[in-house]
Amino acid sequence: MEYQIFPLKNGIRVIHQQVDSPVAHFGVIVNTGSRDELEHEQGMAHFIEHTIFKGTKKRKAVQIINQLEDVGGELNAYTTKEETAIYATFLNEYYQRTIELVSDIVINSTFPEKELILEKEVIIEEINSYNDSPSELIYDEFEELVFNSHPIARNILGTPEKVRSFNKEQVKQFMKKNYQTNEMVICSVGKIKPTKFESLIRKHFELMDENVSERNRIPFNGYIPQNIEVEKDTFQSHCVIGAEAYKLTNELRLPMVLLNNILGGSSMNSRLNMALRERNGLAYNVEANYSSYTDTGVFMIYFGTERNNLYKAIDLVESEFRILRAKKLGPKILAKSKKQLIGQLAIANENREDLMLTIGRSYLYFNKVDRLQDVFQKIENITANDLHKISNEILAKNNLSKLIFL
Repeated sequence: MEYQIFPLKNGIRVIHQQVDSPVAHFGVIVNTGSRDELEHEQGMAHFIEHTIFKGTKKRKAVQIINQLEDVGGELNAYTTKEETAIYATFLNEYYQRTIELVSDIVINSTFPEKELILEKEVIIEEINSYNDSPSELIYDEFEELVFNSHPIARNILGTPEKVRSFNKEQVKQFMKKNYQTNEMVICSVGKIKPTKFESLIRKHFELMDENVSERNRIPFNGYIPQNIEVEKDTFQSHCVIGAEAYKLTNELRLPMVLLNNILGGSSMNSRLNMALRERNGLAYNVEANYSSYTDTGVFMIYFGTERNNLYKAIDLVESEFRILRAKKLGPKILAKSKKQLIGQLAIANENREDLMLTIGRSYLYFNKVDRLQDVFQKIENITANDLHKISNEILAKNNLSKLIFL
């Protein structure tokens, strides 16, 4: 699939994929997330994600909401450790309306103090809700364990105390320091004439002042495996087992994705789902997660189970790790695992909102987008030796950390 790609004079990069669909998707992704915050700014990137919709130089919050929702569209945003995104889904006929609105939000947000006060309480309720969900909380606490005291370890939401301390001036300072135009990508998937698309983008986004600088992040190093048990007043015990893993540009990242899928991917026949749920009835939810960042990564196995079954479940997980460390996958199992991952990626590619965000992230970090067929070929090229090497590096017994909520 060919992409329409062009830069703006202020350093923003643009990528668009033409598709024959009545529905379009449009977004802006910024290479700024929670790891770019100073200690007293913890939660700031997420706070901006919430409050950037609360008013611009020409729109009030309710007008921002209604601009797309009145015609059936949706406006959304997310924050991760390394990026912030604002994006929309809408009918093709509203491309101009959407591009103008998103540019207004990104360039002209005013962060009214009254709206900031109200949104602080909303975010604090989000934090409280999150803290009441141990199956979600344990993921962040495991990353804090793995990335011990490094900025990437911090919870994206921040703390109630820090969120309450934020003001308009701090928001503006953080954006000026971190939202560089050369670290922004505009991404789009929809049906629009290329000339019209470029004209609209240049008209609205070249109004943004150039803010170009090099992204300097403190690299993470010094992972130390730990085993921690925490008393929690919950019915189930929750457990995460994992370790530091490969960064975004590591040649073993895609093989790690495959191994992650074999162990605990979305399919019911993943090894850990079969071992814990199907054969032993020890858990309802078992999953593996691999997140890669620009300088590091993290691999996690999660499950929740009745307290009496906790250590039996841990033994089963560790048994699957031992099998992968001891013996290479046979040709038939390897081929089947590759076909499964390729099928999942092909199906996911049909979700065009995800596609829009995927090509945007790829262009942001790599300045290119691999064709789906090229990705499939890379998966086919993964060898049993690759997976065996990863198993003996990442899943080595003395490399694993464990966090348990009892």
